[in-house]
Amino acid sequence: MRESRILAEHIAHIHYDDIPSSAVDVTKSSLLDGLGVILAAGTMGEGCQQFVNLAIEESGKEESTIIGFNAKVSAAMAAFANGSMSHALDFEDTHDRALVHPNAATIPAALAVAESIGNVSGKELITALALGSDIVSRLGLALKEDPIRYGWYMPPILGAFGAATAACKLLNLSPKQILDAFSLTLCQVTCSAELTRSPHSVVRAIRDAFSAKAGVLSALLAEKGVTGFEQPIEGKAGLFRLYSREDYDLTVLGDGLGKTFEGANVSFKPWPSCRGTHSFIEATFQIVNTHDIKPGDIEDIRLIVSPTPLNRVLCEPLETKRSPRTAIDAKFSIPFIVALASVRRGVTLRHFTPQALTDPEVLEVAQKIAYELDSKLEPMEGFIQIKAGHKVMSSKIPEFAYGHPTNPISQESLVAKFVDCAGHSAKQIPRENLNKLTELILHLEDVKNIREILVYL
Repeated sequence: MRESRILAEHIAHIHYDDIPSSAVDVTKSSLLDGLGVILAAGTMGEGCQQFVNLAIEESGKEESTIIGFNAKVSAAMAAFANGSMSHALDFEDTHDRALVHPNAATIPAALAVAESIGNVSGKELITALALGSDIVSRLGLALKEDPIRYGWYMPPILGAFGAATAACKLLNLSPKQILDAFSLTLCQVTCSAELTRSPHSVVRAIRDAFSAKAGVLSALLAEKGVTGFEQPIEGKAGLFRLYSREDYDLTVLGDGLGKTFEGANVSFKPWPSCRGTHSFIEATFQIVNTHDIKPGDIEDIRLIVSPTPLNRVLCEPLETKRSPRTAIDAKFSIPFIVALASVRRGVTLRHFTPQALTDPEVLEVAQKIAYELDSKLEPMEGFIQIKAGHKVMSSKIPEFAYGHPTNPISQESLVAKFVDCAGHSAKQIPRENLNKLTELILHLEDVKNIREILVYL
């Protein structure tokens, strides 16, 4: 059997009881976390309002909720609007090894389709989300080299297949229909790595709008009988050959399939910036807090990083990374984030407002930062050196940054993060509603109809 068929059969036939309890628990946490981030992005996400407005203007149906807004639109347009907000703050969960955000498109697509169906249980939603996250992560893990070298930005491309997977499962599609949906997804989704070279662009923030919508539309079209092709994943012109040429390993897709759910291995973000900056945030805190370094004491900061494609994106070009123009570009800048962490001793949502990006103290320290690529370092290795008061203090970045499954965030911290994010919602949500939402999501398997949850939004 071909890989596409294997995945389609797996998606069609697996049930809630087949999912390990650890994956169920993480899936519920991912949903809570993802909802909070979407709510905050309704007011803080660059470019999101335009997507919300367009969804409202273009939709004739009122079947699925735009999260944080008093509006219902078609399932596809709800996925579109909510997808624009899911990654806009770069605060949602991530799979560190696969280099994907497996729930960024999956959650908006699943919620939109589930609400449109109208009688979806919590167990059914968990199953769809766990499958979607697992598929995205496996696709990412199968890549041996980052296709950014060929000009492709893979997280939203792979994310669309998670959206399609979740939508297909909720619609109870057959293996043949799932293959059709994957084919239609491949024909719709793409993302140029040019966004990494355009500091004024917000495309990197709102990218998952297109992925979530593509996944929903593909599943709905497949349900209506539109025929795709047999090998959308492994074919000669399938997903991997198109985007990564020969730099992939398809055996990863089936390794432990149905037993290991990679969504259980996501990292939850304590700070709203690219995950690649988090190890440097920790190392910066370790130095400035241990030695009580004041911003005015800092003479220079040197970053020693491994020459991975991601680190290059996060450090180059240096002048731009020292003075980012948009929030999403700031979040993708190790120099700016290190300056922020050293000056403010924190990295929070309020540090990425337009006013905060012009903070003179942070920008002054950022100008003192340089970086060095060291080919002897492993991909996850690196150092930070801070010179202050004629002393040079150094710290090695942690291999597993805070939030990784081996260095986890507590459930209490995740709930606090959700409540804090929800406080920025466009539509203010009473605290008692947030408490009820938290309770329902953390016990999602007991929910009979997910509309019980959405009513509190």
